[in-house]
Amino acid sequence: MSTTRTHQRKTLWEEGRHPGRLVTSASVLVAAALVALDLGVTHGIGWVFDIGFVLLCMAAALLVRPNDFFGVGVLPPLLMAAVVLVLDLTNRTAVASAGDGSVQGFVSGLAHHAGALATGYALTLLLLAVRQVALRNAGTLRAHRPARAPQPRPVSRPGTAREHTVPAPRSAPDEERIAADERPVTRRTATGSR
Repeated sequence: MSTTRTHQRKTLWEEGRHPGRLVTSASVLVAAALVALDLGVTHGIGWVFDIGFVLLCMAAALLVRPNDFFGVGVLPPLLMAAVVLVLDLTNRTAVASAGDGSVQGFVSGLAHHAGALATGYALTLLLLAVRQVALRNAGTLRAHRPARAPQPRPVSRPGTAREHTVPAPRSAPDEERIAADERPVTRRTATGSR
């Protein structure tokens, strides 16, 4: 007994359907939790925050609905800047040296986490681009191409070079044009002359 599926299962690229505001708000909360976790473990933000930040950026790119791609596309640098700014103002030693000024602490904090920022941002943009392609191609990453019609090939005898008549390819909507123009197409083979 065979069953037909009325709803095809969506691909990973089509799954994200959450509003941009929800994804952005959740990203801010998760980033705050990552900062709290890393501060509790290492008394500064380091590799725990960096790895969590990259994973957070990827998750946001996969969860957002297509109409809100822009908001998530600009989220990683803004989120990293906000985290570093808040830590610079409240706990400067978490992102910079104790003797650094406010501006230097902010720049230093961004520089220390530039690898995570670049990786998270690049993966976010890549995932959004892949999702956009998949949405255009009904869930696949490659466009479906129609099968090509076989082209007629001239037949010649080995060692001879003579013209052969091959009928011109026709399409269904061109019946009137075909009736008016019934001339065969002539082609040359090998190095023969007319």
